[in-house]
Amino acid sequence: MRKTIMSVLGGIVMTFALTFGVTAQQVEIEGTISSQIEAFKVDDFEQAFTYATPTLQRLFQNPRNFEQMVTRGYPMVWRPAEVRYLELQEHGGVMWQKVQIRDQKGVSHILVYQMHQTPDGWRIGGVQLLEAAGANV
Repeated sequence: MRKTIMSVLGGIVMTFALTFGVTAQQVEIEGTISSQIEAFKVDDFEQAFTYATPTLQRLFQNPRNFEQMVTRGYPMVWRPAEVRYLELQEHGGVMWQKVQIRDQKGVSHILVYQMHQTPDGWRIGGVQLLEAAGANV
């Protein structure tokens, strides 16, 4: 009987620990994305650039190049009206955060952020536009 109780308690503790770990991870990931979006809103591209992975930073070379890519290719991220976090998934050791963004015209966009854990915390390794629903949220 005692062995059964200990086994059940161990399972509960393990489930709680795993759930808490995933929740904490999601909070950190959402915080990174939100911080970058807040920097975009005030045109602080130097700060926004710091949330990119070192690989992306090398690719764009400087905040000015990064700014041009964001403002031309992802205006909904640069000037969102609303941001809503959807599911976080892990594939092949990489975390993918799905985000719904409503732009200034009321159009809803679904994006997925590729997230990487670095010594400095979670960083954005890329963003892919999955769909622009074209409908109001």
